[in-house]
Amino acid sequence: MEETAAGRGQRRQRAAQPRASRGGGAAARRGSTARGDSADEHPTDEASPAVVPRRPAQGGKPPVPRTLSARSRAPGGLRLREVLSQLSLGRQDVSDASNAVNEVVSHLIDAVKGRDGSFSSITKLGAGSYYEHVKISEPNEFDIMLVMPVTRVQLDECDDTGAYYYLTFKRNPKEKYLHKFLDEDGKLSAIKMLQELRRIIKEEVKHIKNEEVTVKRKKPGSPAITLQIKKPTAEISVDIILALEVQQSWPPSTQDGLNIKRWLGSKVRRDFRYKPIYLVAKQNKKEKLLRGNTWRLSFSHVEKDMLKDHGNTKTCCESNGVKCCRKDCLKLLKYLLERLKMKHAKELEKFCSYHVKTAFFHSCVTWPSDTDWQYEDLEHCFQRYLEYFLRCLQDSQLPHFFIPQYNLLSLDDKASNGFLSRQINYQLNNGFPIFHQV
Repeated sequence: MEETAAGRGQRRQRAAQPRASRGGGAAARRGSTARGDSADEHPTDEASPAVVPRRPAQGGKPPVPRTLSARSRAPGGLRLREVLSQLSLGRQDVSDASNAVNEVVSHLIDAVKGRDGSFSSITKLGAGSYYEHVKISEPNEFDIMLVMPVTRVQLDECDDTGAYYYLTFKRNPKEKYLHKFLDEDGKLSAIKMLQELRRIIKEEVKHIKNEEVTVKRKKPGSPAITLQIKKPTAEISVDIILALEVQQSWPPSTQDGLNIKRWLGSKVRRDFRYKPIYLVAKQNKKEKLLRGNTWRLSFSHVEKDMLKDHGNTKTCCESNGVKCCRKDCLKLLKYLLERLKMKHAKELEKFCSYHVKTAFFHSCVTWPSDTDWQYEDLEHCFQRYLEYFLRCLQDSQLPHFFIPQYNLLSLDDKASNGFLSRQINYQLNNGFPIFHQV
């Protein structure tokens, strides 16, 4: 999800440190990453060619280096697999955290369904890096979607991104209990629904006996209701995200997106596009008058499936299959961005892990074969993935993977895009010294 990267301060800073720096022998005590949770019209089987940002013109910015710095391979230099070993989640840590989260969320869902008829149909859907098995450092952040099925709604685009919509009910809707959340124009108000859900959750956390839970102050523009679970040795953040599930064709803005034909196949793309639409309660900041009645498309459910079954061959990374390094590359770039954001919080405020994940999906399309991501070629594959992301930054062009017309790197932010590009290039050319820093 995007999606809720900012505002976690000291807790994120502590979590981003390699395990080896937080106590002797910590990395050795950690096991392998535990596994988490894991249309009306016929959609097209075809997709447009892979979107690859152009290289800088001659005389422009310097080209990205072709090979990793010799320092990263020299004796005593950084080895990327050592970094990955430090980022592994300990099995016991994962078990303790997930048990606490499941207990709290289950209590809240039961309470919310029983308290108010408006939310009686909600179900839980795990999303984000923990459930995609690409969480790094600590199992201390979870994203949980509370999904409400709705029928017979009309989606009207509210800007030129193709990502944000107004929702109105068609004739004789089944969800008459949602009428109290309509604004004066008959649009379903995201902010009204979030405020009501937040009110109920704030009251219900007081009745949770086995865990110390608080509701954090609302972050402007965030679609999440953030819970904090305090444990003796850690604090766990849980983002509760209200989502509507709509059983109808994906909007036209998605027609040329999800370009996975060469990577995962036409059938997989078709099956994905038959899945429901999800819309999260997210304010569109481009609106001149912020009224809180916009909803943004979310593809967390498809992203999770793509990361789970990520191979061009269907046995990639399975117990009897050949292991690739796709997820390892994603983890490394997530960690690099996380460390750089700790060091340059103001300059890199606009960036989040969703930028890195989107570039990752584009890279998987550009290099679709499992042989392009062989486990023993981690260094080369990470370099190539970095090159792609750097070109995106240099051109200020990163198309949303599902909505190609939606650019995640605004041209208005060229200064910050260039700043991140320079920081990554420095790390690349000097053997990633930031991975050594505590």
